[in-house]
Amino acid sequence: MKLLFTVVCLIGLSSFLGRDFDLSLTSSITVDSLGACQGVSYQQGKVYLYGDREVGVIRTYTHTNDALSYTGQQVKLTVDGQDVINHPTGIAYNKTGPTFIGNSIRLNPEGTKWRAVIYLVNWAGLLRTGTLDNNLLHTIDDDACIQGTRPEYVQYQNKWYVATADYGDKANEVRLYDPLLLAKAKKTSEPGVVVKKFTCSPWVQNLHWIPSKGMLVLIQNQIEGRKWRFTFLDLKKSIESGRETVIKTIDIDKADELEGFALLGDLKMGLAVTSSRTNNANFMSLSW
Repeated sequence: MKLLFTVVCLIGLSSFLGRDFDLSLTSSITVDSLGACQGVSYQQGKVYLYGDREVGVIRTYTHTNDALSYTGQQVKLTVDGQDVINHPTGIAYNKTGPTFIGNSIRLNPEGTKWRAVIYLVNWAGLLRTGTLDNNLLHTIDDDACIQGTRPEYVQYQNKWYVATADYGDKANEVRLYDPLLLAKAKKTSEPGVVVKKFTCSPWVQNLHWIPSKGMLVLIQNQIEGRKWRFTFLDLKKSIESGRETVIKTIDIDKADELEGFALLGDLKMGLAVTSSRTNNANFMSLSW
């Protein structure tokens, strides 16, 4: 019995230690021509940074170690030259499913009224032509949200969902949307679009899914609009309990507004972006 107890304790300890990890800032660079950078998406070896310049933009980069090189590829999120996605707040892309881009629009200076919109886009066409003309397929009013939208693909029970989260400090949720129903919906409150949801902590700027770990990262501010926080959640347990199940929260001693984060092809290097005009792209090291 004593031996069995010892083995169980060791298994539990090794499981705990296997989930112990750290995240640290290694270097910072300035990336121009984005306006205030709003996020980062890493896809098939390319880094896509998006921001709210005079119009919403997405620019493509390659990375080597702690450097980014602009490829010359730029997308303006316009139709007929008119700004449509003026404040992009998330790109949900997973190679096989429909691609969505979020837009969180502040309707008053106090930030108490928002309009959140999710756009279904032809991603390949968008990159090829450089605008939303003929590539904006559908517009969905994210009226199930509480404050803003920031779509990101996640997996739960071997199915893909589009996750999003709220920014404010009251009644925050992470919600999982059925991507096929979302792609056809006029609004996210339609029956069947919201599949699962759970409550979460405040000031979520963006989401990042780590499939090999089953972790959803909440990219957050510690206070409204300032200071960096990364909250690593067990997605499965969070969904099943109805509230965030935190594996680890990591605060970084930086005072500006953290907007987005993505791992760059492996589990060791990530890129965090802020809305600052300088040092807005920050390479992060993960030790597992």
